[in-house]
Amino acid sequence: MSMNRRKFIQTTGTAIGLSVIGAPAIAQARKKVKVGYLHTLAVDGQIWTGMHRGSFAKEGLDLDLVQFTTGLEIFQAMIGGSIDMLATGAVLSNFPARGQGKAFLINDVEFATAQLWVREDLGVKSFADLKGKKISTTTGTTAHVFLDNALRANGIDPSKDVQIVNQRMSEAVTSFISGAVPAVALWVPFNIIVRDKVPGAKMLVDASKYYPEAAIVGGWATTADYYDKNYDVLPRIIRGWVDANDYIIKNPDAALETLQKEYYKQVPLSDLKVQYKAQKMFTSGEWRKMYADGTVTKWLQRVTDFYVGFGGIQNATPASKYFETKPYLDTVKT
Repeated sequence: MSMNRRKFIQTTGTAIGLSVIGAPAIAQARKKVKVGYLHTLAVDGQIWTGMHRGSFAKEGLDLDLVQFTTGLEIFQAMIGGSIDMLATGAVLSNFPARGQGKAFLINDVEFATAQLWVREDLGVKSFADLKGKKISTTTGTTAHVFLDNALRANGIDPSKDVQIVNQRMSEAVTSFISGAVPAVALWVPFNIIVRDKVPGAKMLVDASKYYPEAAIVGGWATTADYYDKNYDVLPRIIRGWVDANDYIIKNPDAALETLQKEYYKQVPLSDLKVQYKAQKMFTSGEWRKMYADGTVTKWLQRVTDFYVGFGGIQNATPASKYFETKPYLDTVKT
């Protein structure tokens, strides 16, 4: 389990006009919250923007951030009690369906963050060529959910017509680069490595092809115990997130320049902009409407249905039960 990054950032933010409710931060006791996250823009973009702007500190929160490499590991850590809450991708629809966690905040739609790459030099130019071939990915993740959608949409049975090889994503990409497999289902920014190392590689399709019917959303979750005992923390997390989220949407160039300079130093700004375009963000007000009308619940449930089939989840908890809309709807009013 990779937990090699810990950040403790405490600062103060300027007052901003938001359509949210709650006690002024100055009247609230400071609260330390240990948050697990994945270091990919679609997951931690709002986190780092909020840390830089003082959005969470303004709410009296001291976020202790712990980096993980996959959503599976991050949920296992939360279930084990080493973190209080987490931000992740498609796995948000997995563990809560098993009764292990409650989702309460959505970051974005992973619009084109999941991609299927193939090597024509190894005989794969189309979906038809995939039959009988190996495809590397990390099973149970956003990339796997997307791959399942893509294969089925093109008349390929994932369990019979192809061989899905389960590897950590770095290893899956290495297998593709070396020629051990002719196809890989990945998530950004691993596409940049493939593009640079295999100039002849072709992106066959990305997740945007199946939006909005098969949208994959990522977001925040916590344990049922933490939800019940520390409910007052959730509106504070949400308000900090709202400030960061809406700032990014209103000022994408400035936000991305700061993120690259401070938190993504190894990623060229041009590549970070590609990652930004690969996700679909909405303002806090737009999200409110989609929480209220059931759109988000429907998206979560579709991915949960995949996990039920793939993981054999018995008596799965439906998204309507594990996705708690109350904290957001009570906090964000417009």
